[in-house]
Amino acid sequence: MQLLCHLRPTPLQHRVGASARRWAAWLLSVFCMCAAVQAQNPPGPDKLLAEVGQWVQQSQLLEASQFSFAPLDGRVQLQSCDRPLVMDTPFAARETVRVRCLGNPSWQLYLRVLLKPGVAPGLPSQNALAPMGSASGPAAAPGTATRRVVVATQTLRAGSIASRDLLREVDVPAQGVELQAVGSIKEVENSELVRDVQAGVPLRGYDVRRAVVVKQGQSVLLTVGQGNGFSITARVEAMQDGKIGDQIRLKNPDSGRLLTGIVTGPNAARGL
Repeated sequence: MQLLCHLRPTPLQHRVGASARRWAAWLLSVFCMCAAVQAQNPPGPDKLLAEVGQWVQQSQLLEASQFSFAPLDGRVQLQSCDRPLVMDTPFAARETVRVRCLGNPSWQLYLRVLLKPGVAPGLPSQNALAPMGSASGPAAAPGTATRRVVVATQTLRAGSIASRDLLREVDVPAQGVELQAVGSIKEVENSELVRDVQAGVPLRGYDVRRAVVVKQGQSVLLTVGQGNGFSITARVEAMQDGKIGDQIRLKNPDSGRLLTGIVTGPNAARGL
């Protein structure tokens, strides 16, 4: 930060002579330097943690009493920022908060959130995995806007398949829920996790991707005629890998006839 200070002569200064003007200029330069130093003073740790703490409460639906921060490394030198700080959770484990200054100078640091025992981010303080207002779940305050999200009932590791029995739909206060949060199990059922997801944390669209649920050489249950008043099922062999919705080649192992089907689930397909 730079401060440009000018000493403008006044009639009084002209009368008191050059010596007085030099003293006035010196005093003004000292004032400017002090002001510049004060403006460049970085925020203290308490002020920074208070600002990040407010963000954590809003983004992870936590109360101030439910978490704290790990002490800052003594070697970290806090700097001022000429614009509002930007905060996010860049890793799968949401206890790491990245704080960035996108101004001049540009910098970033990482803070670790320490949750109290039994507390998980992303849910109301009761930390229940049940629909709002149910016998086992918290009731929303009157007039509180809610949103339905999908959460994991246990920690899901990257590369695992998000099967229906590992997911649950819950209603949580809408404030602080990410726009990318998934609202229906159908949207992510049988998808592959691309990162670890903690139990009770709302699942986001970018946490999953379409998974290969049929692999070449495996036995596939092919259903034909479903929805037309009848259906026929047969065991066929997959000639290629497939994800849900993919059209793949299949083979009747008895006749050797080649067929085409659309993948509908793990080792399941619908005939065309």
